[in-house]
Amino acid sequence: MDRLLSNHFVDTHFHVFDAGVAVAGARYVPQYDATLSAWQQASLPLGVQRGVLVQTSFMGMDNRRLLDELRREPQRLRGVAVLSHTTEIAELVRLDVLGVRGIRLNLAGTAHDISEWRGASNFWGALLVMGWHLELHTDVGALPQVLPQLPSDLPLVLDHMGKPAAASAADPTVKALARRARHVPVRVKLSAAYRLEGCQPAALTGVWLGELGVQSLLWGSDWPCTNHEAHADYPQLLNALYDWVGEDAAQDILVTNPLAFYWSGDA
Repeated sequence: MDRLLSNHFVDTHFHVFDAGVAVAGARYVPQYDATLSAWQQASLPLGVQRGVLVQTSFMGMDNRRLLDELRREPQRLRGVAVLSHTTEIAELVRLDVLGVRGIRLNLAGTAHDISEWRGASNFWGALLVMGWHLELHTDVGALPQVLPQLPSDLPLVLDHMGKPAAASAADPTVKALARRARHVPVRVKLSAAYRLEGCQPAALTGVWLGELGVQSLLWGSDWPCTNHEAHADYPQLLNALYDWVGEDAAQDILVTNPLAFYWSGDA
């Protein structure tokens, strides 16, 4: 574990929540607490000093818990919130001051029709001005139908390795994201390999390295791995990255890329 002993690693995808707290009709309701201190107990011994707290789908647009944690750790944490396309610009500015750097659309298990967002030009424009991004979580193979519904100049982050149907440069998801990356910043989170269907994570990581380059990759633990809690072995999740990319690329993915992306000049 010596290679993991650093004080700069960043986990760009983890969650906190309380047992039994979820929006009405949520497909998943947690039966346990996932606290910031528990995440720190798992991550700090491995050198993970900073993190990006991502709002879960089952908590909906109630971002209060996320914002509370950002207030407690303003230097070490950044956030990705779930918001409505009708959110006022003043509210976006307030969230930016607290450390939110993007919004998340979790489309997994839905029809992937986001027509209600097509008229949100003022909202998208505000995100661009503030340097925020859109984080997308789709079902396997669904990304190509989502991208045409979004502004072409919007920076993107893809959850959970992008979830293509195949680990191939010819896969429609890979091709669509590679085309977009020629014109606008895109990032892929190497996270939640257990959520892939049919793709081997090492092979898929190799495809993303070849198509996007190491500078476009981030790492996230997906802790506490909701619905897949048996995989919430933090050392194993972090070690998997080294198995996929090797020592040199891991340093970029764990340190250089996330600090530049989420902390910019104040890292």
